[in-house]
Amino acid sequence: MAAANVRDVAALAGVSVGTVSNVLNASKPVAPETAKRVLDAIEKLGFIRNDAARQLRVGQSRTVGIMVLDVSNPFFTDIARGAEDALALTGRSLILGNSGEEAHRELGYLDLFEEQRVAGLLITPVGDVLSRLERLRSRGSPVVLVDRHENARSFSSVSVDDLQGGALAAGHLLDVGRTRLAFVGGPQQVLQVAERLRGARDTVLARGARPLRVLEFETMRADVGRVGAEQLLALAPSERPDAVFAANDLIALGVLQALTSAGVRVPDDIAIIGYDDIYFAANAAIPISSIRQPAAEMGRTAAELLLEEIEHPGLKDYRHVFFPPELIVRASTAGADAPH
Repeated sequence: MAAANVRDVAALAGVSVGTVSNVLNASKPVAPETAKRVLDAIEKLGFIRNDAARQLRVGQSRTVGIMVLDVSNPFFTDIARGAEDALALTGRSLILGNSGEEAHRELGYLDLFEEQRVAGLLITPVGDVLSRLERLRSRGSPVVLVDRHENARSFSSVSVDDLQGGALAAGHLLDVGRTRLAFVGGPQQVLQVAERLRGARDTVLARGARPLRVLEFETMRADVGRVGAEQLLALAPSERPDAVFAANDLIALGVLQALTSAGVRVPDDIAIIGYDDIYFAANAAIPISSIRQPAAEMGRTAAELLLEEIEHPGLKDYRHVFFPPELIVRASTAGADAPH
């Protein structure tokens, strides 16, 4: 059976299509008894308004797209939640896309968002998509970068100072007496990874410690941490690190799992610090020290920047908001007496 349309509702209620539209959109006053007939007809027919089509007709959308690197990472879901809270205040809704750190999936979602004519887009890019984002903006959908900034400064952005975050992580490990540090992370073409690594390397060099050992993987998930830990444990005892800086908390959780399964004492034998400060880091069997990013606040701020551009078409006063990272010390680096 075909879905009911506005004409079906009008016929059953004995009114014009325009009257149905006025009831649906509250655009013009409708007599209470007439409005009731329309609403009764809608209920009887099971009519559902095609809001997307309506938005296309008037050239406006109440929907915003957001594309994240990994929806399984609570850091990104917290960003999305913060953005959703800000958008809801203006009656807008959010469509979530997950690139899965894969460039081809990212392009597919960009096609979808463009076809849907979203009001705007929040994105943590994977590939080199700036030209695509510029095209999207030229067609009326402004873009804000989240957890990323770019040198051209042609888009507003919200991010954390990852250089400082990497320096905080490495500095903390050195401060608690560790001398052989390893970095376990994702691909360095991801800007966040590269900057966290550079901040750690610069700190290790400035402090005169042994060079940082780097393990690079293609993703930023927990299984990477397990594989990385196994590779480190395979080293000769004299070469084995006494501390691991993981590029995010999911990797840190994988490192912790592999080390404890192998009988390694954390932090006595090997200390661990992660990045993001997701819920699971604080609630691991051995609570994990981390570099905190204010994910929900980042999402809210990014949405507010996007709303400014949506409400002021042609605005080119691009803003770049940097949040400071925060060191959170727990038992994985400081022992059982660390705050949880």
